Amino acid sequence: MLYHLFELIKHWDIPGLGIMQYITFRAAAAVILSLVITMVFGKRIIRFLQRKQIGEEVRDLGLEGQLQKKGTPTMGGLIIIASILIPTLLFARLDNTYIWLMIITTIWLGLIGFIDDYIKVFLKDKKGLAGKFKILGQISLGLIVVGTLYFSDDVLVREKIKDENGKFITQVEVNESTGQQQISYLTQDVKSSKTTIPFVKNQELDYRVLVSFLPKNWHDTAVWILYALIVIFIITAVSNATNLTDGLDGLAAGTTAISGATLGALAYVSGHIMLADYLNIMYIPNIGELSVFVAAFIGATVGFLWYNAFPAQVFMGDTGSLALGGILAVFAIIIRKEIMIPIFCGIFVVENLSVVLQVSWFKYTKRRFGEGRRIFLMSPLHHHYQKKGYHESKIVARFWIVAIMLAIISIITLKVR
Repeated sequence: MLYHLFELIKHWDIPGLGIMQYITFRAAAAVILSLVITMVFGKRIIRFLQRKQIGEEVRDLGLEGQLQKKGTPTMGGLIIIASILIPTLLFARLDNTYIWLMIITTIWLGLIGFIDDYIKVFLKDKKGLAGKFKILGQISLGLIVVGTLYFSDDVLVREKIKDENGKFITQVEVNESTGQQQISYLTQDVKSSKTTIPFVKNQELDYRVLVSFLPKNWHDTAVWILYALIVIFIITAVSNATNLTDGLDGLAAGTTAISGATLGALAYVSGHIMLADYLNIMYIPNIGELSVFVAAFIGATVGFLWYNAFPAQVFMGDTGSLALGGILAVFAIIIRKEIMIPIFCGIFVVENLSVVLQVSWFKYTKRRFGEGRRIFLMSPLHHHYQKKGYHESKIVARFWIVAIMLAIISIITLKVR
């Protein structure tokens, strides 16, 4: 909003107006404002939740310190969502398709989580929103994302042009200041079904290759269906995995902040033509604007930790966890890094996998031996370590350390291939 306002009045020749042109400045402003909103207004929202007696209902699972959390205000995800949306609307370019896709994702999954929390808190139904409705909402969002990325004329990738023999076409340019000749590749902005593969030299996979065995006249439809299934699966899996991870004070907020920072770095280099060329990675025009959104995202999650760190004064609830997971998933899909999700979202993947393994093994052994057996003392994985006697803060800190290591590995993939 402010960017467009400054564009309207730039002809006034007021010193400093041009600063809004810089993504780095707007990203810095977004992270500062999101931190201020979270930390200043967060306390007021917590007091409001307390007055309305919007507290967490806790089942006794035999975990240390668990019953002390009873009555702690929940639905704190409202703080996070407000701290993401307000700076984004103020500092991002609102003519950018990617920004609107992230805004829709935040509101869409935040609303699903809010309905789930409302049913649990106000209607006293511990089951919350029925799973089929959650899945339906996630599928609907997936279709919106696929439709936008696949059909929008604003979603393009810059690719090198090849000749009839499959070789890249080059051109010679003369540097006017030095007189030296420089050889560069001819490029064009095109619709693309490519994504990034980590640790591979050319680093790109075209989804069309996966349907190449089909007749050519089926390729477009087959690619769209395949892409839709992949996107829906990723959004559903990551948002639900983040929801499962939100079981200890500060765990989900801290790990999503780390994953968000990783995605922000990947988005910045993918949207910077010189860095993308230097790193020999896919250049996506206009994707750099997402740096403003991810800056607000990082500020919101880090600021939320002010109140959510042990001992938590507020929980994010499904309102926050579903939205945060969905944001990570859609962001990764937009910047063509969805195959890297198991790396920079490794904590969420392992947490989700621990539940799947636990439930599957229990059902199998019960059917085979007449008695259900467990792999972990309790799932998700963070509860397993609680059962082993580790303090909540130590578990969270160690999970953060692992998340940072995974983030570094993700950044390393830009060069190690």
